[in-house]
Amino acid sequence: MLDKVLIANRGEIALRIIRACQQLEIKTVAVYSEVDANLKHVLLADEAVCIGKAPSSESYLNMPSIIAAAEVTDSVAIHPGYGFLSENADFAERVEQSGFTFIGPKSETIQKMGDKISAKKAMIAAGIPCVPGSDESLSNDKKKNIALAKKIGYPVIIKASAGGGGRGMRVVHTDASLHTAIDVTKSEALAAFGNEEVYMEKFLSHPRHIEFQIVADKKGNVVHLGERDCSMQRRHQKIIEEAPAPGITPAERNRMGSLCTKACTKIGYQGVGTFEFLYQDGEFYFIEMNTRLQVEHPITEMITGKDIVKEQLLIAGGNKLSFSQKDVVLTGHAFECRLNAEDPKTFMPSPGKINMWHPPGGLGIRVDSHIYTGYKVPPNYDSMIGKLISYSQDRKSALAQMASALNETIIEGIKTNIPLHQEIFRHDAFKNGGTDIHYIENRLGLK
Repeated sequence: MLDKVLIANRGEIALRIIRACQQLEIKTVAVYSEVDANLKHVLLADEAVCIGKAPSSESYLNMPSIIAAAEVTDSVAIHPGYGFLSENADFAERVEQSGFTFIGPKSETIQKMGDKISAKKAMIAAGIPCVPGSDESLSNDKKKNIALAKKIGYPVIIKASAGGGGRGMRVVHTDASLHTAIDVTKSEALAAFGNEEVYMEKFLSHPRHIEFQIVADKKGNVVHLGERDCSMQRRHQKIIEEAPAPGITPAERNRMGSLCTKACTKIGYQGVGTFEFLYQDGEFYFIEMNTRLQVEHPITEMITGKDIVKEQLLIAGGNKLSFSQKDVVLTGHAFECRLNAEDPKTFMPSPGKINMWHPPGGLGIRVDSHIYTGYKVPPNYDSMIGKLISYSQDRKSALAQMASALNETIIEGIKTNIPLHQEIFRHDAFKNGGTDIHYIENRLGLK
């Protein structure tokens, strides 16, 4: 068992990790920026270390400061949460070289799966279906690129090889706009990720976003925990997730889950991770693998009864998986709404003081949040301030529970996206299930 874990993150995920550590009797160290001194997890941790000023570059992205904090507190492991440095192969390597356990996969695995081109090659070799596209990064050869686009068939999408979070993507419909799109995406990729490599794929017109949760220990055991539907998105950013995915049959779940676990075995994966697919016309197409804990992990926990964060900590400590595939039984249905401090119509961030926070309650309602009455939401970080989860015996009742929970939630002093969630949960198409990734933008006229 790990003795002491440093949590290299903030907000609700840091609080979530502390809770799991406490249940396993693992001591915790919180690191925080100057503006985050009063965060819940900082007050609940066994120790806390300030690592810098408010900007992420001076605190939560400051690798030397985080590792130094681990050293002075005699921590044995570092949990990166999600976002920030969680999928940074250089950070994972530095953590390992400094003598600490990185709670996640090996640095070389993060590197391989973080590069979309190398990840795609690895998945093809493992038998995972991929979106038709280029096998290598695109060159500056205009004739070659046009020929490739025609072979794939318009529309195509240009993607940054090192991209993520919905950034570094551009859809192209004609030869005339292809190279401008390539050049612009390269510039954006270089600025955002420090890598200008881009590649081309077939743009699917009405896909759903389906992902499979996997858990793998260091002894070669791998299981999948079923799938989630994350199709409710705006600008490739997830807003609402549900599990299991509507319309996915047990046969499809078993087939794709098995392929994912076999791929993990082939690449020597360790820890928790997620295979993300586009699903259209009954076919799955791999798009990327997230080598970390996902924001939406709670809905999988609700339908499986498995504590993913505790399992992640146990695996990092060298323990064997506490369950096998036959022990994974999907029961009921769950939804998650991401609560953001933002204007529900313009999506502009809305930092400021929360004058009133009244979370919902009742059977089957879970709230993962670090906020409290009087908390000041800083302007320096992502706008997500919490997650509202509903769980019931079937999709219809879980939908009704979430609608009630949204109506019951009170957050005063700042604007939030709760009105957007309320509107979506009234839509018949969403109630019926199976909406594609373009639904929100098309239905609400958002761009």
